[in-house]
Amino acid sequence: MSRVENELAGLKHLGSQGTEYVYQYNPGLLETFPNKHTDADYMVTLLCPEFTSLCPKTGQPDYAKIIINYIPDRLMVESKSLKLYLFSFRNHGDFHEDCVNIILHDLVRLMQPRYIEVVGLFTPRGGIAIHPFANYADAAHQELAAQRLSSAMPLHMPDRMY
Repeated sequence: MSRVENELAGLKHLGSQGTEYVYQYNPGLLETFPNKHTDADYMVTLLCPEFTSLCPKTGQPDYAKIIINYIPDRLMVESKSLKLYLFSFRNHGDFHEDCVNIILHDLVRLMQPRYIEVVGLFTPRGGIAIHPFANYADAAHQELAAQRLSSAMPLHMPDRMY
């Protein structure tokens, strides 16, 4: 069951030899493609180990591993567009918790997934590591969202993550 050309028509970034990197936050970089397996729930995990943003007060860089888990519905996020989107946070000044929630909300608007969670494993600065967790679920997956949120602390521990 290969992809047909019209399923790939809207993807501008994938395969482009002239990739342009945007240094300011830009959710318009995100692209989708159709999920061919809408008859089943399955989890997609995206690991983004080189996320950077800026502290909104000091302008110092913050580094994180961003983990995105989602159960797609009709649309899926294209990975190169996700990479470019996450790169666009490079000069974005916001707190760790804000970045994770912005990513979650942008992906919910983009894909309207059945379930999605975003975890930020930020490198400690000043002796404190911050690991925000945010999630969203459609009506059929509310119980999963509540379970994942209530068990989020063990999910964040770096020695327990992948």
